[in-house]
Amino acid sequence: MAAVIAEDGPDAGVAWHHGDPMGEQRALEAGEGVVDLSHRGVLTVSGPDRLSWLHSLSTQHLENLQPGESTTILLLGPTGHIEHALLAVDDGEMLWAHTEPGRAAAATAFLDSMRFMLRVEVADRTDQLAVVWQPGEPPAGRVTRTGEDSLGGFESFIPRGHLDDYLAQAGRPVGTWAYEARRIAAGVPRIFLDTDERTIPNEIGLYGTHLEKGCYRGQETVARVHNLGRPPRRLVLLHLDGSTDALPELGAELTLDGKTVGAIGTSARHHELGPIGLGLVKRKVDTEATLLTGDITASQEPLVDPEVGLHFRARL
Repeated sequence: MAAVIAEDGPDAGVAWHHGDPMGEQRALEAGEGVVDLSHRGVLTVSGPDRLSWLHSLSTQHLENLQPGESTTILLLGPTGHIEHALLAVDDGEMLWAHTEPGRAAAATAFLDSMRFMLRVEVADRTDQLAVVWQPGEPPAGRVTRTGEDSLGGFESFIPRGHLDDYLAQAGRPVGTWAYEARRIAAGVPRIFLDTDERTIPNEIGLYGTHLEKGCYRGQETVARVHNLGRPPRRLVLLHLDGSTDALPELGAELTLDGKTVGAIGTSARHHELGPIGLGLVKRKVDTEATLLTGDITASQEPLVDPEVGLHFRARL
């Protein structure tokens, strides 16, 4: 069957499925398949000062990042809110990163504004490079990224002129439905979809944030919330009532006893778990409480300890 292309939503423009979304999910679990993520933004940072410079700007400890080592870089605002998220790998000469669709230009502009006199160059490479995800171990000889949030697979940066040939030769085509179901089941949030403009790293589990490195924008908020042990909200995996055909809309309210206690982010139908989603809820909400999003009930599976906000780990 020809690919069914997503026409709207955050993954518009790439294949949603190829006729068998549940079979595609099982293929990924078996270590087979290739997912076109070419709608994502790509940027690169080059120059001898790139790692020490990014180290000073971000939540991550990057000064000693080794060639081939991957990371997820969060850039915060002055009050600790997440403003940019870069899924990155350094090859020894250049740092390659991808981010949510439509976000590369803003991230590039921000980084470029912070260069001052340092020997770094930042470039939006979205028009030249595409991201492809596959399960399993990455091959040698290609720039790839792996990490806790890589869902047991790897991301490749492929020249756009070679993308069609690569996808045709890389194995069974799999759509974003299967990929998203796998990600949500693993409890891995997409920054800006499963979070909002108020999100601080503690609410999603710090995501590799270092608490003992030098100062960076937003560090005071992150450290204060960590030391107090009580993030304002917490990330949860939601198991949704499967008796309805509909999934919640992105950003739909989560309520308890008629009061709004959070919002749901992304959702998908999983081949084993049924309909699932990720949400941010107020810290004090009882972890055993059943929530509502519209007419759909949602039970919680905590991903962040409501008293600490540190224990998030990807489960794939």
